[in-house]
Amino acid sequence: MANEPSFFERLTGGTRNEDAPPQPKQVNFAENAAPPQDDQPAAQRVPVTSSEKHEQWMEEAQEGQLTIDVYQTDTDIVIKSTVAGVKPEDLDIAITNDMVTIRGRRERDEEVSQDRYFYQECYWGPFSRSVILPADIDAEKADASMHNGILTIRLPKVEKEQTKKIKVKPIP
Repeated sequence: MANEPSFFERLTGGTRNEDAPPQPKQVNFAENAAPPQDDQPAAQRVPVTSSEKHEQWMEEAQEGQLTIDVYQTDTDIVIKSTVAGVKPEDLDIAITNDMVTIRGRRERDEEVSQDRYFYQECYWGPFSRSVILPADIDAEKADASMHNGILTIRLPKVEKEQTKKIKVKPIP
């Protein structure tokens, strides 16, 4: 049990620091679970190796996350992102009054075998990012443009209604 990697180590592929305090004992609740009742079919259990778990996790996380800057002006909320190598027609931007979702795909322009790479840091494939906006915006007046690989989305803020005082009239 002492040599078994922790959840975090399995997730990141890291190793345990020997100077770190010992991890608490992990309890496998499945061992103490009641056996299935006769009237209910038992679930089929198939052992999965750690490399298969890693492959399954990687398949689920195939979509890259887009990096963004979000700031405000007096009238707009502005979202900027580097989308170099992405054509405008390969971008999909969905806007509601309180959230923006940007999806796209960066295609490789040539195939290079893995053994030819010295460094491979660029992300190729689908990506997305959803942003909860800090203020309500007018989605109908939103504007998106792209210049030199920088996507800029301008989202006009909804003007806040000002408090208005009214007098109460007596009814005769």
